[in-house]
Amino acid sequence: MIKTANILNKKAKFDYEILETYSAGIVLTGTEIKSIRLGKANITESFCEFNNLELFAINTSIEEYAFGNQFNHKARSERKLLLNKKELKSLARSVETKGLTIVPLRLFTNEKGLAKLEIGLCRGKKTYDKRESLKEQDTKRDLARIKKEFN
Repeated sequence: MIKTANILNKKAKFDYEILETYSAGIVLTGTEIKSIRLGKANITESFCEFNNLELFAINTSIEEYAFGNQFNHKARSERKLLLNKKELKSLARSVETKGLTIVPLRLFTNEKGLAKLEIGLCRGKKTYDKRESLKEQDTKRDLARIKKEFN
């Protein structure tokens, strides 16, 4: 049985307004997939950047595998993301012209056991937008409590 992983970037939904989402494959080396399956990865500080029409995830942290040997991987390195050419070109155009950023939202393994990174085309939120989202969360929480009391 393949252990599934689901690592979220909760900070991204608070800091950014997500316009579009894409699911991209990741080029991994060595024991990185084993660490991801154990949930030993962190994508909160990461971002995506283009280099010659290739998309790379930068600052993704995948801890070294505990049972690895001298062929273990580096914890922080650039990891290439795999998307279609059409998707890459549209992302590159929107990042250049509109001033948007590409942020990793979720790192997961699919049903085949392959590691995927869900990325989002995002626009940064202003401070008043962040306050508004906090208010919405509070009201949802209060409504859930009231509903729980009546049920």
